[in-house]
Amino acid sequence: MRQLKYLLVVLGLILPGMAFAHGPSRQKVTVTAEVAADPAEVWSVIGNFHDMSWHPAVFETQGEGGNDLESVRVLVLGEAGGPTITESLYKYDADKMSYSYYIDDVAVEVLPVTNYSSHLTVKPRDGGGSLIEWRGAFYRGYPNNDPPAELNDEAAIAGVTAIYDAGMAALVERFGAP
Repeated sequence: MRQLKYLLVVLGLILPGMAFAHGPSRQKVTVTAEVAADPAEVWSVIGNFHDMSWHPAVFETQGEGGNDLESVRVLVLGEAGGPTITESLYKYDADKMSYSYYIDDVAVEVLPVTNYSSHLTVKPRDGGGSLIEWRGAFYRGYPNNDPPAELNDEAAIAGVTAIYDAGMAALVERFGAP
């Protein structure tokens, strides 16, 4: 009986601390935009996994495989020789006008995230035009506790949001607001 009391006291001291000993939480960002163009027209611009020329931050898209699953693209950012992001396609549905991909490789100085996956889709908008949705899920760039400010959850969310916002703004400019 004495040993049981001792065990309960020890567990009572250890278990509450363990509740706070977890790593980072998965973060999520969703950005939408409404444009005047019909979904097929929008999809013809953004539906090719190997062509991100519509995004102002992308200088060039390299890679092979088109829209085949497991196709890999390398996004060159800014200018020739700029930083890169390597991504792989894991789901593609032209009929539903959507695809999903994940990042294979990116320096956290470029985008402060790890284990990033994303989904881009175009849907008809009530009243005409299109609704574009870009959503992603990821962990911050520093996987341990007490991350530096440039690699914490807020930095990861801000980085992904900035990319999505810039892409959506370019699409609204290209196709017009409804």
